[in-house]
Amino acid sequence: MLRVGIVGLGFMGWVHWLVYKRISGIEVVAICEQDPVRRSGDWRSIRGNFGPPGEQVDLSKICVFDSLDKMLSEGEVDVVDICLPPNLHCEAVLKALDAGKHVFCEKPMALNVADCETMVSRSRQVGRRLFVGHVLPFFPEYSVALQAVRSGDYGRLLGGTFKRLISDPKWLKDFYDPTRIGGPLIDLHVHDAHFIRLLFGMPRRALSRGRLRGSVVSFCNSLLEFDDPTIVVSCVSGVIDQQGRPFNHAFELHFERATLQFEFASFADKSESMPLKILTDKGAVIRPAIIAADDIAGFVAEIEEVKACILGDRDSDILGGELARDAIIICQMQSQAVLRGKA
Repeated sequence: MLRVGIVGLGFMGWVHWLVYKRISGIEVVAICEQDPVRRSGDWRSIRGNFGPPGEQVDLSKICVFDSLDKMLSEGEVDVVDICLPPNLHCEAVLKALDAGKHVFCEKPMALNVADCETMVSRSRQVGRRLFVGHVLPFFPEYSVALQAVRSGDYGRLLGGTFKRLISDPKWLKDFYDPTRIGGPLIDLHVHDAHFIRLLFGMPRRALSRGRLRGSVVSFCNSLLEFDDPTIVVSCVSGVIDQQGRPFNHAFELHFERATLQFEFASFADKSESMPLKILTDKGAVIRPAIIAADDIAGFVAEIEEVKACILGDRDSDILGGELARDAIIICQMQSQAVLRGKA
């Protein structure tokens, strides 16, 4: 049985708590939280943009700590699950690694590349696994796309377009603070940056234009260039000021012998989807059967991967620190292109 300590009981900490309840062979034995109300088990104030709201939780069998140092010295945990604000990730990850723990850190990995490099390096030095919570490849439509690329069934991958937009998250007061959360590119677009890196490798240049809120990019449209000039990848991400569409994501992937297309949007009145389709070079339209799942099913698959990697003593080819670091590099390339007005 793998023993987990969750650090930080915000929205993602709550989601992870729910996920561990569904998985055998791994369980939460400790939590670390500064808020005394939440340490008491009252999580009813927790809210997010998907999934169930927080509830009253029974913590009578859980070791509860008010500091990470105490949890690391007194709690008997194998894995530290870090769900703190992004500006606190690096320090917490390093402490957990130095204490001999494996680490699962929510995305974004950090707010800058230097911290990411330090985290990756420390993980190697101490011989402990570092996983970063990039859940997108575990969502059904994105999982099908990834398998299509890896199988080669439709020939070479030629490029694609990606979209990820939200309404202004007014409930998140530090969203545009570059020293705490980092804004839409680092906190939102990083999902697609990671997926692009996973599918295509590392781009060499970003051509980006966007809108700013202070010094932070609030909306961005980019063309990414790769060493192979025949690969064409574009992406749009950021915030719109209207609250009627809280969330929208989509992709279209171009292969030699097929195109994969998917889009989903939640609106104030209802959600709408253009389900995944595969358009073949024979003129057929294939509609893969996607098993209906709830909002946290992708997170279940993600943490199943963490468990399997630790028990199998192997790295993850999806959740590894190097890929997460590269996603931050891509976001910073795009941000600098907008700020400087040149590639």
